[in-house]
Amino acid sequence: MASSVVWKSSGIVRSGREEVYVAAIPLRAAKGPPQLLMSAAYSLNFWDFNHFMVIINKPPSLSHQNQVLVYDFQPKDPEDLYAALAVLSGRAVPGAVLVRKLKRLPRSKCWLVGYSKEDGEEIATEFNKTWETSLRVGVHDCRHYTNGLVRQLTGEKDVLKRLRN
Repeated sequence: MASSVVWKSSGIVRSGREEVYVAAIPLRAAKGPPQLLMSAAYSLNFWDFNHFMVIINKPPSLSHQNQVLVYDFQPKDPEDLYAALAVLSGRAVPGAVLVRKLKRLPRSKCWLVGYSKEDGEEIATEFNKTWETSLRVGVHDCRHYTNGLVRQLTGEKDVLKRLRN
C-alpha cells in the first residue's frame, strides 16, 4: 500500500493506517451542582477539568465503511457521589476501560495526533488487556491511559503535554 506524507509541526508522519485522535469532554459528575461546576470548567477551557480519550478513525479505504472507535478509562460509576469523594481525596476507585463506536468524529476539542504504526484496533485491544483498572486521579487516570495508548499506536510520548502547549 502506498503511504502519503503529512507534515506536522513535530516532524513528518507517514500515513497509511488509521488516524489517531485525542478528544476531550467534560468530566462527569453527580447530577446537580457538581455537574454544573464540571460543565462550566470545561466551557472555560480549564485543561485539568477535561476527560481525555483516544479515537481511532479507520477510513473506508481500510474497512468497508468509516469506523470511528473511542477508547477511554474512567471510574466504573463516574456519577457515584462516593466514588467522586474517594477520587477527590486521592484514593483509588475501580475503573473501567471502555470501547465504543461513534458515527463521526467530535466537532470540537478533537485533535489529530498521528497515524497508527500497525492495525490500530489490534494494538488498542492488546494495550487494554494489560491496563491496570484501579483508577487514582493524578497517578493512574484517563491522562495516563491516553498518553500510554497513543504511545503504543503512534510512538509519540506524552501527547497531552504537546497538546496542552
